[in-house]
Amino acid sequence: MTDTTADDFAYRTIDGIELVGRLYRPNASGPAPFVIDTHGGAWESGDRFNNQPIHEHFAQAGIGVFALDFRLSGQARFPGPVQDSNFAVRWFKANLAALDVQPSIIGGLGSSSGGQMMGLIALQPENPLYCVPDAALSDVDASLDFFIACWPILDPLARYHMVQENGNEGLQTKHKAFFADEAAMATGNPYMVLDRGEATRKPPIIGIQGTDDSNINHIRISYFAEKYQSLGGSMTVHKYEGQPHNFVGNAPDHADAADAIARMRDFVLAQAG
Repeated sequence: MTDTTADDFAYRTIDGIELVGRLYRPNASGPAPFVIDTHGGAWESGDRFNNQPIHEHFAQAGIGVFALDFRLSGQARFPGPVQDSNFAVRWFKANLAALDVQPSIIGGLGSSSGGQMMGLIALQPENPLYCVPDAALSDVDASLDFFIACWPILDPLARYHMVQENGNEGLQTKHKAFFADEAAMATGNPYMVLDRGEATRKPPIIGIQGTDDSNINHIRISYFAEKYQSLGGSMTVHKYEGQPHNFVGNAPDHADAADAIARMRDFVLAQAG
């Protein structure tokens, strides 16, 4: 395996909050693919270490990672954290020399609620609701070359209705902490962005999903893939029978988790050519 290093870099300070990303930089010469990660946690919790098993495997395989902290729902509601993540993609692109990295391509990874956020960036990188102007970032955009969607919340409105129906008060509360109302859940909704014809980009996507996921019905990623493909996008979904939400992070040594990580790795390397 390739030797790797990991360092933290502050990419934005807003409302007195310093936002940090962890850079996993393979010890390899020449350009390499990079992945920018928005973690899950129902928009309320989690940090840049959530998907560390994936990050470390990627880095060992020659794939760089920039894993983000962003404002959580107790610090900023939608669209603030999506703005942070969009800013981070542009900041990363604008600071390649300072970071001493040479990306061949740059894509995104979003898990759970982070899938909603990175999904919006993948589909609408220039949307002014998420793309906050900054003079230092005027020469770059937040477009992505690919998107990895892990057990993602790609339709937060449908997910909100699901947790209402099944009586999951905890997730209902977390939705309402992040989104002002159902109209906001429809606005910040990757599936509905496709349905409304508002996607300006359609990068290749790989989806990873367990079938025993009590946080999001696994059929939702299939609906998204069908819509994406019908609009000319490329998306492959890999489902894992009996696996719960966040099965890769919860048990990274399990055979299904190892298979999922390998499929993500191979997808990224294939995009890089």
